Amino acid sequence: MALKLYGSVASDATQRVQACLHEKEVNFEFITVNIAAGEHKTPRFLARNPFGEVPALEDGDVTLFESRAITQYIAYKYEGNGTDLILKDPIKLALQTVWMDTENQRFDPPFSKLIEATIEGKNGGQDVREYERKLESVLDVYEQRLKESKYLAGDSFTLADLHHQPGMHYLRSTKAKGWFQGRP
Repeated sequence: MALKLYGSVASDATQRVQACLHEKEVNFEFITVNIAAGEHKTPRFLARNPFGEVPALEDGDVTLFESRAITQYIAYKYEGNGTDLILKDPIKLALQTVWMDTENQRFDPPFSKLIEATIEGKNGGQDVREYERKLESVLDVYEQRLKESKYLAGDSFTLADLHHQPGMHYLRSTKAKGWFQGRP
């Protein structure tokens, strides 16, 4: 039975899980949740994610929500498939976790607020400039790190890098793409 991923293609959290499934070469069925129609707040979807947010994953009797938890589940369960996204050495795994937590705590909050402010049409507002400054300071730290290693957690692509992909991809399609010029 194939995994079922419930989500929205516009959701960076859904994109994070999709990227992981593709990296691990896992077949899955994508079920679109129509956010505009409120499908994420229906009792049927709330049974999968009580917070009413996408994505949600069903794998047989296992139902998970929260994209980063889902990607870890996939990376461990399908360890022999595709790209190895989890480092096994305890020190390397700790370093990977540092950068995964950094993405979740330092990169994603200003990124999400910046996108929210942009979508609401506050492009020239103080909020946008504040979020841009916060995000640029995080990118400065990443730039320094990537001068020392090929990827955030070392010499191989891991969940620490994958978790950043949707946000970085989005930023590169906006006026913020200039932030990346001259960075590794």
